[in-house]
Amino acid sequence: MDTISPLKLDFNNTEIAFKGKSDKDLNKAYWLFKMVASNALIKIGTPITNFSLNIGLPIQGIIRNTIYRQFCGGESIEDCSRAIAELGHGNVTTILDYSVEGEESEESFDATCNEILRTVESAKQNSLISFCVFKPTGLGRFDLLAKIDAKQTLTAEEQAEYQRLWNRCDQICQACHAAGIRVLIDAEHSWIQDTIDDIAREMMEKYNQEKPIVYNTYQLYRADKLASLKADFAYAKTQNFHLGAKIVRGAYMEIERERAKENGYPSPIQPNKKASDTDYNDAIYFILDNIDQIGLMAGTHNEESCRILAEEMERRNIPHNLPNVFFAQLLGMSDNLSFNLGAAGYNVAKYMPYGPVKAVMPYLFRRAQENTSVGGQTGRELSLIMKELKRRKASKK
Repeated sequence: MDTISPLKLDFNNTEIAFKGKSDKDLNKAYWLFKMVASNALIKIGTPITNFSLNIGLPIQGIIRNTIYRQFCGGESIEDCSRAIAELGHGNVTTILDYSVEGEESEESFDATCNEILRTVESAKQNSLISFCVFKPTGLGRFDLLAKIDAKQTLTAEEQAEYQRLWNRCDQICQACHAAGIRVLIDAEHSWIQDTIDDIAREMMEKYNQEKPIVYNTYQLYRADKLASLKADFAYAKTQNFHLGAKIVRGAYMEIERERAKENGYPSPIQPNKKASDTDYNDAIYFILDNIDQIGLMAGTHNEESCRILAEEMERRNIPHNLPNVFFAQLLGMSDNLSFNLGAAGYNVAKYMPYGPVKAVMPYLFRRAQENTSVGGQTGRELSLIMKELKRRKASKK
């Protein structure tokens, strides 16, 4: 990794943000975000693309050179090596994220587990890979987790199935513990999250005795998750282990609200964005108050939250590169945050999804839909790209 003298933090510095991008790259990104900004286009394009892929129309090349290239590292771990190195030049590390979704067989769950174990091996060999990550529904059936969450009695076969899911989670966390590599357990829908939280707590208690290795994810657009974070920390103190906390706003807002309405229960989502922002920032303060016993991964594209965390670290004399504090953004988005934080000496990681084009499409469509629902996100991306293109043009005169 290049050594960079810490600079004053400026999220509007597009020269640093896009240092690794050519004019051609920026123009491609501009038109891609223009497309993503169109909610109607995303809604129409998603089913059409799915249909085209399913019947074998030759559109994978188009996808690979547009949305896939922007947001994914490659089809395999080896394919990601160039993107990992490019991030490293900007003092940004990588979270290798095998993003195949929607599988349902035991064979596919075993295959996903083995692939995630390969990311652990890669992280052992490459210091630019700072975290591994997995989704519990990549390792076991969604409906099984939902049945457990609903407190329904499992059959003997389902109990054995759950044990296999738990064993896969344990195998990954054990490998990460042995390698000294941190691992993130992604959050999912509210009606399976309690079971995921239970698994994560068990893994943290088992593997976080010396330092935070396993991190649970707290979606703070849920009204109850700041309380969950505090309760988990209280438990960690009584059992004498380190808490790993990845804090995000959340990824399933529309789905959560629609399901709550259809099933006649109160929505778990915060009443408004301000409430989400308040809880997110309060989570930052709470974790920094207890930073000796909590590992923080601040997963956010929100500039204010990034600035609050950076400024609080300064105010409390917490070193920028303290191993217990990381910022994180998604590959292909918010480079103004990632690379300017990296240039200022903070620990930063990018989520780098990878996997076969067709298998990763559900992930990509979800990201595109999320972007259209995040107020101002695509507009901000577009304005920064235009600013940098103008700066480059002016510098050539």
